Amino acid sequence: MSTTMSKRGKWFPIVNTVFLTLLVVTMILPIINTLAISLSSGVSSMSPGIKLWPTQFSFEGYITVWTRIELWRPFLNNAIVTITGTFFHVFLAALAGYVLIQKDLPGKGIMTTFIIITMIIPAEAIMIPLYIVNRDLSLLNTLTALIVSGLISGFSILLMRNYFHSIPSSLAEAAKIDGAGHFKILFLVFIPLSLPGLATVTLFEFVSRWNHFLPALLYITDSSKYTLQVALRSLILESDATSSSQFVTPNVRMAGIIIALIPLLIIYPFIQKYFVKGITSGATKE
Repeated sequence: MSTTMSKRGKWFPIVNTVFLTLLVVTMILPIINTLAISLSSGVSSMSPGIKLWPTQFSFEGYITVWTRIELWRPFLNNAIVTITGTFFHVFLAALAGYVLIQKDLPGKGIMTTFIIITMIIPAEAIMIPLYIVNRDLSLLNTLTALIVSGLISGFSILLMRNYFHSIPSSLAEAAKIDGAGHFKILFLVFIPLSLPGLATVTLFEFVSRWNHFLPALLYITDSSKYTLQVALRSLILESDATSSSQFVTPNVRMAGIIIALIPLLIIYPFIQKYFVKGITSGATKE
């Protein structure tokens, strides 16, 4: 019996390594193919098959998508919505998390239960009510509608609450004795000690807002207010439907996809260490 278990133990790392390698390949290969096509010339990018290296190296796709198709406009709209929305989302999550750890807060359990219930309701179920609310507030075709959409998240609030729970209450009590108010305690005591939690919420929200598609598709019909994902969708659909004289070559489309990926690739390395710690510890603290 022990011999059989020992043999299985020897094979497991090998099988696990092979499986993970194949998993990585399935994720990396499409990105390499996209990058190779984006750096190819217009004619060579139209050849079928998977490309692992550019053929007839050219920045033609990037120049075309940025200037002629004016991808810079939806890129700027996306940046405004993402940065502004992420800032207020993190701020409100931290504020709500701080409130929920107050010992003398009446109805704290009911509030927490209500927050959990909101996490159960699928976004599709409230899509029409949200559209009606935005219409009645005259927010349709404005970036404000996209910023307000998803401004509060039960997951973010509970994650920040868990992190704040891990901070010794004696620090807050000492700050109160020194005359500090709640806002001062939050920003000078709790937030500096909860950077992993803040980084986790920030990264999740930044990625979600940068890649958001349904809210922009639902609330925006003015092409000048398009965000990046909607603009890329329009680029692909219109190029498939237009005549040959207006045809958009694959290298232009792939260049747009790579441009959309660049901000995510830039921000992740800076908060990776906080993010990993935030996921592993913040989610388990009571």
